[in-house]
This record gives sequence, C-alpha cells and structure tokens, in this order.
Amino acid sequence: MSTTPTSSRPRRLSMPKLTRRLTNVVIHVDDNDNVEPVTPTSVPSRPSTREELDEKAKSNWKKHMLPEKNDTDSIEQDIVHHTITTLCRGVYNIDKLAMYQATAHSVRDRLLEDWNCTQEALHKENPKRCYYMSMEFLIGRALDNALNCLKVKKNYKESVNNLGFSLEDLLVEEKDAALGNGGLGRLAACYMDSTATLDYPTWGYGLRYQYGIFKQIIKDGYQNEMPDYWLNFDNPWEFPRTDIRYEVRFHGYVATKMNEKGESRMSWEGGDKVQAMAYDVPIPGFDTKGCGNIRLWSSKPLNTFDFDSFNAGDYERSVSEQTNAQNLTSVLYPNDNHLVGKELRLKQEYFFVSASLQDIIHRFKRAKCPWKDFPDKVAVQMNDTHPTLAVPELQRILVDVEGLEWDDAWDIVTRTFAFTNHTVLPEALECWSVPMMEKILPRHMQIIYDINLFFLQKVERDFSPDRELLKRISIIEETSPQQVRMAYLAVVGSHTVNGVAALHSDLIRKNLFNDFVKYYGPEKFINITNGITPRRWLYQSNPALRDLITKTLGSEDWATHLDLLQGLKKYADDAAFQDAWADVKLQNKKRLADWIKTNMNITVNPHALFDIQVKRIHEYKRQFMNILSVIYRYKSLKKMSAEDLEQQVPRVVIFGGKAAPGYYIAKLVIKLINSAADVINNDVSIKDMLKVVFIPDYNVSLAEIIVPASDISQHISTAGTEASGTSNMKFVLNGGLILGTVDGANIEICEQIGKENIFMFGVLADAVDDIRHNQKYHGLFIDASLQVVIDAIQGGEFGDPSVFGPLINTLTYGGDYYLISTDFKSYLQEHTVVDDTFRDRAVWNKKSIMCTAGMGFFSSDRAVRTYAEKIWKLKPFKVGV
Repeated sequence: MSTTPTSSRPRRLSMPKLTRRLTNVVIHVDDNDNVEPVTPTSVPSRPSTREELDEKAKSNWKKHMLPEKNDTDSIEQDIVHHTITTLCRGVYNIDKLAMYQATAHSVRDRLLEDWNCTQEALHKENPKRCYYMSMEFLIGRALDNALNCLKVKKNYKESVNNLGFSLEDLLVEEKDAALGNGGLGRLAACYMDSTATLDYPTWGYGLRYQYGIFKQIIKDGYQNEMPDYWLNFDNPWEFPRTDIRYEVRFHGYVATKMNEKGESRMSWEGGDKVQAMAYDVPIPGFDTKGCGNIRLWSSKPLNTFDFDSFNAGDYERSVSEQTNAQNLTSVLYPNDNHLVGKELRLKQEYFFVSASLQDIIHRFKRAKCPWKDFPDKVAVQMNDTHPTLAVPELQRILVDVEGLEWDDAWDIVTRTFAFTNHTVLPEALECWSVPMMEKILPRHMQIIYDINLFFLQKVERDFSPDRELLKRISIIEETSPQQVRMAYLAVVGSHTVNGVAALHSDLIRKNLFNDFVKYYGPEKFINITNGITPRRWLYQSNPALRDLITKTLGSEDWATHLDLLQGLKKYADDAAFQDAWADVKLQNKKRLADWIKTNMNITVNPHALFDIQVKRIHEYKRQFMNILSVIYRYKSLKKMSAEDLEQQVPRVVIFGGKAAPGYYIAKLVIKLINSAADVINNDVSIKDMLKVVFIPDYNVSLAEIIVPASDISQHISTAGTEASGTSNMKFVLNGGLILGTVDGANIEICEQIGKENIFMFGVLADAVDDIRHNQKYHGLFIDASLQVVIDAIQGGEFGDPSVFGPLINTLTYGGDYYLISTDFKSYLQEHTVVDDTFRDRAVWNKKSIMCTAGMGFFSSDRAVRTYAEKIWKLKPFKVGV
C-alpha cells in the first residue's frame, strides 16, 4: 500500500479587498503586460563626506526599503507591494503559494531591519564571536517562527484575512528547508534560536543542500528515495551573497617554496578548484532586536562552460566542470557504501570547513588584530566529527600561508576549537582512509601526520612510554589501509570536549576517550545536556497549550524562562484544569487524525491512546522491537472474546523516520512496519482496537503536528547507545509521557519530572557488555512471547517471510547485538502498566501536567548559556543598548 501524502493544487480564492488595493496602486504596465514599480525621478545630491553618505544611505534604505509600521493597514500595503513588484502578479493570478511568498517577503523586510542593525553593531564593536560549525541545520519552516519572534502574528493574521486568505493556509505552503536529517541538525537549529534570543554573537556555518537528504516515498511498504525539490520555488528566507566567494582546492601536490622572509614553507599546488558561494539565512531572536545568522555554502564551478569542448562536439565535457562542482552540495551525506560516495563525502566536509574558515579569517583580519588574539575573538564549536578537518585546515593556513611557527599556530588552533561528541557507537565514529586523504587532501594528510607525531611524542615524554597506550590513542589507526580517526583528531585539536547527556558524557570518559582523560585530565571533558527551544516546540507548535499555560501563569514569560513552568504543579490536581488540559490534548489528537485521514486515507480514533515513535530509523533505536510488540499485541487481541476485546485500551501506534539509503536492515524494518499495518488495519475482527501508521517523509513541520498529539512516546534505545535524544524532550514538554529505557536524556528527564511520571524498563548500561558476552559464548534465550511474533512473521502472516529473513537473523544468528530478546519481556510488561494507567484519566492527566511542569531544565537557552560560559567565554551583545 502506498502511504505517500497526497496534495492538491491551491485553488484561486476571491479577494475583494486585494482587488481594491491592486487597482489603487499606481503602476506602469508595458506593452507586454509586465508590471513595473514606479521609481523616483529625483536623485539626491551627494553628501560631502563619507560619514554623511553612510548616514544618508541608511536613512534612505530604511525609508524606501523597510516597513515602518506593523498595523494591519501597513501590513496589507506591504503584502500588495510585494505581490506586484516582487512576484509580478495581478489580482487574477494570485493563488495561495503566491500569497505566501508575498507575505513572507513582507515579514522578511521587518526581519531585515533587526538583521542589519545586529551585523552593523557587531562590525563596529567587534566582540568575541562563536561560530557553530554543523553539517546539518534542520530549521523547518520560517514564516510562523518569524511572525512569533517579531510579535506580529495577530496583525498578520487579520491582514491576510482581509486580503481574502487564511494565514493557516499560507503557512503550509512553505517547504521545509531540507538542510538536515535528525536530532543533530535540529539541535543546531535550536541552538541558533537560543543564541539569537539570548543575544550571543554567534553565527552558524553549514552547507546549502540542493536536494536535502532525500524525499521519502513509501511504495509497496518499501522506502524509496527521491530528490527533495525544496528550492524549486523562490526561497524568501535566504539571501544569495554573490560577492562572497572563496576558492576550495582538491587533489594536487605539495611543493616546497621560499617565502618573503627567505623561509622554507610547504605549499599546496595544482589540483582542482571550486568556488564556495555564501547564502545567508537570518535567525530571529524571540522578542529581541538581535538577529542571528546561518551562512550556508553552495558549490559553484570556476568556469561554468567550456566553449572549446562544446565547439568540438563534446557537449558532456563542456558542462562537466559545472556538474562536478554542483555535486558537492547536491545531497546531504551522499551514499557512502561505495568508493565514489566516500570520496564525495570527504570533499563535502572539506569544502564546508575551508570556506567557513576563510570567511572567519577574512572577518578577523578586517579588524587588524594580531594573530595571537585570534582565540580571544573567535570560538569555533564543532558539532560532531564532520567539521574536524577544520583543525588541520586552520593549522595549514597559519603555517603555510600566514607564516607562523608550528608551535605558535598549534597554540592558536587548540585555543580556538571545541568539540561536541554525539555518539558512543564505534561504528558511528568517522574514519577516513589514509590513501584517500593523501589523494584528495595531500597537504592535510602531512599535517595530520605531524599533529599525531608531536602529540604521541609529548604523551610518551610527559606521561607514559607504554606502546600499547600510544597505539590506542594514535590519530592514525594501524589497519590495512591506515585510517584517520577523526574523533581523536577533534579531541587533540580542541580545548574542551563535551558530551550531551549525563550518562553519555560519563560513558565517553570511561570508554570512548578513557586514555585521553587519563592524559589530559578530567577537566577537558565536560557534560552539557542537550536542550530544545520552547519557542518552536511549544509556543509555536502547540498554540492551544501555549494559551492555556499563559492564561494559567499570568504571562508568557515562560517562553524565555522555562523554569516558570513549575508554576503548573499546583494545578496538577485541579479537576477543572485537568479537563482543560485534556481538551487541548484531544484537539491536538484530532488535528493529527485529520491529517492522517486526509493524507493517508487511514481512519484513527482520536480517543485512543496515541503511541508514537518518530526518529531516524536505526537498529540501536529499536523501532524493530516496537513493531514486534505491536504484532504481539495484535496476536493477543485476535485471541480475545468480544467481551474481553471491549475492555482493552484502543491504541494508535505511529511511526516515522528515514533510513539511510544504504542501510538495508533499517529499510527492512520500515517494510515490516508497513506490512504489519496492512494486515492489522484491515482486520475487522479486532474492532479498531489497534491501528498502525507509518508517516512518510518525517520532518520538522510534521513533528509540529505529531508531537503535541502524543499520549506516549517511545525512546527505547539499547542502554548506553543513545547519546542524548531531543525528541524525548519535545514530547514531554507537550505533556506526553515517555516509555523508555534508562538511556540518554531519559535519565535526566526522569530526575526532573519524577520517576512516577515516566515508564521505564530494560537492562542498565553497565550490564550490556556482560549480556553480549554471555550471548556470544552461551547462546541466546528467546522468550516465549517473542517466539510467538517470530513464528508469525516466518509463517507468512505479514507477507513473504523470505523478505524478513535477514531482519529475523539479527535476533538469532546475528547475535542480537541490541538486546531486543533481553528487553522484550519487560517491555511488554511496561506496556501493560501504560494501559492500566491510561484507564484512569485523572491520574493520567496529572502525570501529563507534571511532565510539562518539570521540563524547565531542558530549554536550549540553558544549554547555550552553559556553552557560552564554560566553553566559548562569550558575553551577550545587546543591539541598541
């Protein structure tokens, strides 16, 4: 069954007021019916000084380009202005998409004033800045966020309505920015929101992916990947910087040259070059004049067209340079299960860090500061290992280009960079083969060799000559071929390394980087538990709950001071408040049920328990265990009498998430979910007591509908494998209860909301290794309940059993590395506890209220303040103060 969301072409609406406004605007229409704005004929005289010219330019720019008022009449005029001048549209060809674009441009104008004032003030005062380097920024839709941050949504809603449209209809016209995949990118987006809201001078750096990771299509139950054409239409939220371009080199050779001082220096020569062109994405702060920025790089060829090849009839070669260059930023994380894909991904990462560092250095040099001040003006946070090539790249620039001595340059490097680790899984730690590095980045490989040599010499001299220790901590792994361990390079090149949850940080200190902790000392390795922005994940996505909370607490200060949610605790036993709270949840469930019906043609009961697991599909996240439990529930319901069936808690189980294109087992999990859904959803004998839905192409905008509707969300990773998780925080902030393992941020959430308000099960992290050892040498024990499910799958109840053979083997012949067989019995038992608790609505409602009330700690504002104080040494920079 295909579960691809359906869509319809926007209909043209009647717009009497828009018609009047368009007919009252003075415009010129040429012979071809092209609309042109009337431009002033007078030209002001030139001021006598540069200062006067600058002031006059600013005044004119604000007068002619920026809106001055936010009343409904002014907003309507601005929207009409953009309808005519920006979109070149008339009253008879305005549909919802065009009206969205005109509205977005008018909001952008208001945002631009804050953005320009912020950048001008930063340029003038030159405070220390942080640059957050991340390969992903999952920012979602921008219009609603901007309206809320600028506090103009109410007037815009009225203005758009006056023009014959609904603001809610326009909001859904915006495409999600396809700049990320999962929690890593959404975390980066939340942090950019918080740095802007808290007025920290911070920029994000990333890549502008033309097609995102992919658009997920479900066909016959299987995941299919299609390009995500999110940039097919005008994107009002980015600003192309055609004047900001940097050359990036690949391949080539290393030569020895004499510099102006007569010193011998290495020089990277030859090879291939591409250009990195900047696109800026303003990030508004909430209720502040400060405005942040994410600068994204798009790859461009140095020469777009080869006329000689074209004239010679070699048409493919004539555009090959353009094609090869654009491939660099076409797709997020190209499929790397083959050599070409690995090379492209390595190039992508270097392209990203090279352009970003060139831009950072250009800005630093403009202030004419000496190089020794670089770490006092620049902090760079590496979000995971993807930006780690920035370490040898900055060292190369300082030594080869700027002429600094090695030790002086390395001191600058190690005082500039900090590293956030996001995994404890060895297979998730990036490694690049030395031969590939030598081919694509020959000078960087030399520098990495030297960094490693000097590091190991220092360890041997100052700490221990133990050869096994030196081998374990070497940046170069002695395999065949040799590998560069990027996480180790990031640790050695950074002044601070942080984990993202208490358990995760403890595990990386004890296991992953244990030898480095012994050498550097524990003070280099700290914990900063992740956070989420309450502006996006409650204020915007759950307006009914937002309004209830604001009314109850007496103000909306909680949106920037999330600890104020504790004030809800005193209402947790209030019956009237519980009813109001439950009604909000029901309305959110109805909204999601309507979406599912409209887009997937599946009818679900909004009064049922909504059980949700939406996140990247991976074995360690154990969506497989979830669907196995769903099948067990189905088999149990099938055995019940009609009377017993009526006594059960109806449940809607919702999945969502993408599997990496080359991740075969994860894609089989998606197939099993959809195959099971086909059987369960069409079995009338269970009387709709169980429904299964896989929502395709899960993204931020879908999350904004799904998260507020949850009764239970599942975060069931094998203990010790999830670094933190942030989806768990989003669900609990919106009053959803967690069913989870003692892993990642689940532990800290439990501490904050109370263990009585969370459903926990499964083995603990310190027992995992022993269990795996016993399974390996003493065999698996498959519980009877799990065997029932395996038999059903292998018996063909959900389609051809041979399709799922490799999946079942991960439980049996595969050794069950993620301990599904170990945790399955306790998992089912906790599901029973969930059902029993859900029957008592007063108890459940109280738990839901207490969940939201206890989530103050998990604001990204708290996390960003900790980064600024402990790592970046950054102070807030208020604009206009």
